[in-house]
Amino acid sequence: MQTIVVFGAGLSTSVLIDYLLENAEAEDWKIRVGDMNVEVAKEKIKGHPRAEAFAFNVNDGIQRLHEISNADLVISMLPAHMHVDVARECIGLGKHMVTASYVSNEMQELDEKAREAGVVIMNEVGVDPGIDHMSAKQVLDEIKDQGGKIVQFESFTGGLPAPQSDDNPWNYKFAWNPRNVVLAGASGAVKFKQEGRYKYIPYDQVFRRTEVIEIPGYDRFEGYANRDSLKYREVYGLSDIPTIYRGTLRRPGFCRAWNVFVKLGATDDSYVMEDSENMTYRQFLNSFLAYNPNDSVELKLMHYLNIDRDSEIIDKLRWLGMFSDTKVGIPDATPAQILQHILEQKWSMTDDDLDMVVMYHLFGYELNGEKKSRESYMVIIGEDRVKTAMAKTVGLPVAITAKMILNGKIKEPGVRIPITKDVYEPVLEELGNYDIEFKEREVEYRGY
Repeated sequence: MQTIVVFGAGLSTSVLIDYLLENAEAEDWKIRVGDMNVEVAKEKIKGHPRAEAFAFNVNDGIQRLHEISNADLVISMLPAHMHVDVARECIGLGKHMVTASYVSNEMQELDEKAREAGVVIMNEVGVDPGIDHMSAKQVLDEIKDQGGKIVQFESFTGGLPAPQSDDNPWNYKFAWNPRNVVLAGASGAVKFKQEGRYKYIPYDQVFRRTEVIEIPGYDRFEGYANRDSLKYREVYGLSDIPTIYRGTLRRPGFCRAWNVFVKLGATDDSYVMEDSENMTYRQFLNSFLAYNPNDSVELKLMHYLNIDRDSEIIDKLRWLGMFSDTKVGIPDATPAQILQHILEQKWSMTDDDLDMVVMYHLFGYELNGEKKSRESYMVIIGEDRVKTAMAKTVGLPVAITAKMILNGKIKEPGVRIPITKDVYEPVLEELGNYDIEFKEREVEYRGY
């Protein structure tokens, strides 16, 4: 019997754990699920005879070592900054590990030790990153195998409310970690390459530089650039590609309105605002505006950011209650924490809401002297508030990859991401059994 230990039993683990339980008998697995809240872990395993729930404190080094030493594979669904310590101990104890998070510099530094230990540390195998890598690499490799030369690659992903739950003027609700949404783009200048020229977008311009993307059957979206697209040139084997761009999808109008918070400084997480507990939403906005005892907050905001009085932006802000006298009620909070709290009052999913994950790739290439473009896209809608689209697209590829490692189908050790055929082909094939699959179409070449 092989033992899989899952660290963390948050919202995104529901489908992951269900998959492990469904396959436990056939694969002869024992599943251990640990979380700080043991009741949450117990709820996830549903009394399954091959599963155990336990209270887990990741900061308890002795407990962590004990659990890893008794496992054959560790699935870490903890916050991203906690993965490295777990990975380091997995390598030391000769245990494989799977995460859905980006490979940090600290994680990458463990590659040589993982190879020497014969341990697979598979990262970036959720949805974004994860399914985006696998689906893109499959098409890129196919085009190259046909003799084509890739000259353009763009990739966008969005977690959004499903059309039937899209019922507010922002056309948005929190489909995943609210903090990550509030801090999106704040990690430094966005980098990408366009027609052979390197491009950089500072944080205060990210949400004003968007492009429109249409998904058949789901109308239009707007995409904004995120993170460092350039680092994926080597990863994807596209070192000389003229255009590479990765981004995030929202509905049209979202980015222009969100840019108000960015310009004001309301997404800053670097300092605490005095007396934040007694501050009203209106005072929160006003704290970023110039002092003028004669003008209203609305008027100062419109003048400062050159917003028309009848702009939809003002309507969006008013719908959030930004001009109200509602108290924040959070002591010693940063601007970003206050903004997140305000948004959670309006953007949280209800029990009846469904989420949606949208992914889109554009491939521009030259083949037999012709320039061609191909689109590849996926739309997944959640079943309910447990089997969400996000939980399915994060959890299933993690679980399938774990199974493949334990079955010896993924053998190459080291700190890895799912960009090789031995990983992406079987994972994408099995995801198709869960209706997670891409549609493709040839389109008119759209070079810049």
